[in-house]
Amino acid sequence: MEQFRVKQEITEPFGESAKRKTISESPVIALDSSDNDSSTYDDKFSSGKRSRVSDDDTGRKSGDGVVLPGGFLDPLPPKDVASSVTNENSAPAQSCKNFWKAGDFEEGLDGDWGTSSGGMDHVRVHPRFLHSNATSHKWVLGAFAELLDNSLDEFCNGATYVNIDMIRNKKDGNRMLVIEDNGGGMDPEKMRQCMSLGYSMKSKIADTIGQYGNGFKTSSMRLGADVIVFSRCSAKDGKRSTQSIGLLSYTFLRSTGKEDIVVPMLDYKKEGQEWKKIIRSSPDDWNRNVEAVVQWSPFSSEADLLKQFDHMKDQGTYIVIYNLWEDDQGQLELDFEADEEDIQIRGVNRDEKNIKMANNYPNSRHFLTYRHSLRSYASILYLRLPPGFRMILRGKDIQHHNIVNDMMMTTQITYRPQPGANQLSKDSNIVAVVTMGFVKDAKSHIDVQGYNVYHKNRLIKPFWRLWNSTGSDGRGVIGVLEANFVEPAHDKQGFERTIVLSRLEARLIQMQKTYWRTYCHKIGYAPRFSKNNMENTEPFLDYSPETSSRKKKAASKPPVSSLKKSWEGPSSPRSTPLNENIHDDDLQTTSNLRHTNGSLYNSTSANKSTLNDLSHSARYTQNPVKYEAEQEHSFNGNTMQIVTHTQSRFARVVENGSTPDLDQLVEENRRLKERLEMKDEDILGDLLHDLERERNRCKALKAQLDEVREKYENLTKEQDSAIDIFADERERRDKEEEVLRKKQKEATATIQDLVQRVKQLELEKIKSQQWSAA
Repeated sequence: MEQFRVKQEITEPFGESAKRKTISESPVIALDSSDNDSSTYDDKFSSGKRSRVSDDDTGRKSGDGVVLPGGFLDPLPPKDVASSVTNENSAPAQSCKNFWKAGDFEEGLDGDWGTSSGGMDHVRVHPRFLHSNATSHKWVLGAFAELLDNSLDEFCNGATYVNIDMIRNKKDGNRMLVIEDNGGGMDPEKMRQCMSLGYSMKSKIADTIGQYGNGFKTSSMRLGADVIVFSRCSAKDGKRSTQSIGLLSYTFLRSTGKEDIVVPMLDYKKEGQEWKKIIRSSPDDWNRNVEAVVQWSPFSSEADLLKQFDHMKDQGTYIVIYNLWEDDQGQLELDFEADEEDIQIRGVNRDEKNIKMANNYPNSRHFLTYRHSLRSYASILYLRLPPGFRMILRGKDIQHHNIVNDMMMTTQITYRPQPGANQLSKDSNIVAVVTMGFVKDAKSHIDVQGYNVYHKNRLIKPFWRLWNSTGSDGRGVIGVLEANFVEPAHDKQGFERTIVLSRLEARLIQMQKTYWRTYCHKIGYAPRFSKNNMENTEPFLDYSPETSSRKKKAASKPPVSSLKKSWEGPSSPRSTPLNENIHDDDLQTTSNLRHTNGSLYNSTSANKSTLNDLSHSARYTQNPVKYEAEQEHSFNGNTMQIVTHTQSRFARVVENGSTPDLDQLVEENRRLKERLEMKDEDILGDLLHDLERERNRCKALKAQLDEVREKYENLTKEQDSAIDIFADERERRDKEEEVLRKKQKEATATIQDLVQRVKQLELEKIKSQQWSAA
């Protein structure tokens, strides 16, 4: 408790009467001071009273119409506090309901900077810091995630659920947010740490998300201007059960012109079956705390405050965020009306087109709706939920969803970061398993892609888009990984820019490119080929409607190896002399694709040359002169000349000093045709044999099926008969039970009668003895 300081300042409660109550400031937590400062501050204000002023900024008029300044008839404060009281009584700041404009705090509030402790000054935290600190959450749903993290971390203390709901403020009818859980709760010390900046014990606890001690302040102040916390802690470690109330109100600090962040708090301890007050300084300070909390909270009395603990049993936390922020149009940032079972946000994150697409593409629903829907975002917020833990939003459970279930053609890649000098330890367990695949709606060619990157089970980057190609490359590829070796930013909506993160980004981009270029043709995109594969594969032109049919024909052509095998025949023991003369250089085709703009593309296609050799083989045998075929094709407005040189075999024969025997070549071709025809007959015979075998197998399966059906019918009949027997037996047993119950009732009545008779006989016996004695 030495890190906290109890201060006494002066608050001004709201009132409609002309006279205001003189209320000294309640004991509160100052987030910038120590115990020494507390004593200095209390001594400074112990003898001073706050001057009373009117409700408005104008002076009061006397009966003669003379305008008197506010506090004219009030006693003068001591000299040492006169300047401070003057600053305290300045006009309250105007309420601003827009979050991005709420940081315009009133200027000119000069505080007393002369106090010090032991000659050393303490840093003071201005209330404006609450707003500037909360601006780290540019996305309002990220603030909800911080509060869900706090509840999930309480699973180790027995939490089984977290509930987010909307209620109405009884004072003004405005909407308020409620976040509650049944975790371990907070004792008075932990409550003060929660309201302070930078206190966090979770960094020392395994499997917890929070680590900076700043999430509650930033998230609650991002959602609304004020928050009140009710927390109950059960008895443990020899301590009694306690319950505490803390008020962190930006409205209170602005309206009273505070220059320090002060937090009114109330603490109770359980003695027997009653809750007793924990008075830290004096009963007057306690009463001032109660008045401050009641005045600036949605609740009307201390009894109303204590009634909020009815929401929890032995332990838990109940958070109420009110004075929710509005947008430039005067509407709440949070939309409670679009879906009664959801909390959504208005503004640029909400895209009506994506909402309509989510209905048509259910497997891409989370990608299309997580930016504006809390239910959608919370369902993918955690990679794993603890067993038995529930997240409830407006009365309905949030169904946990794993993005892997939205994938098809999945693959897993293990990424092991390289340890650097000052980056990572050489731990072999520091790895990330990347699961990636196409979203199941990828065949519709919608622009869905990105990685869901988790850190210690918490989603940090939802659908992180790394590869921004100019065309359609990368569409449909999504991935999931848990990267515990990179540090998240303090708002948990991104990562710290480090060398490790840069390497991870580069590797993820490479993974996505490789996966896309390997499998994109399976979801309807034109195949992509790298330069290394161009020599072994047929070239593909860019997709266009006019050329799609031609490319499908080109893609369906068999490779060179398959054509050579079909030419030789699988049953031939050795190749013929004609086949021996066919080499890879004979199957070369030089293609010159000349476009209208003058550009030239050269490629080699072994498949086309093979087909040309096969189609013109008869003309080679009949005309042993140099043969050169030139064909011109019109292809999508471009002229393609294919010049096929097929005389290389003939040239080699001539160079050997002999002329080809045409009759021999014709005879060989005839033999080849016969062998091919014979092969077809053999294949047809094999097929017929296989067909007959399949027919016999089908007959056998049919016979087995009939047998199984007959057995099933017999078993069904036996089951029905057994059911009938059981029904008869049950009916007979019920009748017997009814008879036994009647007999039992009769026996009970008989026993009661006998007992009554015995009692009467005993009374008569006693009376007779008394008469005889008399």
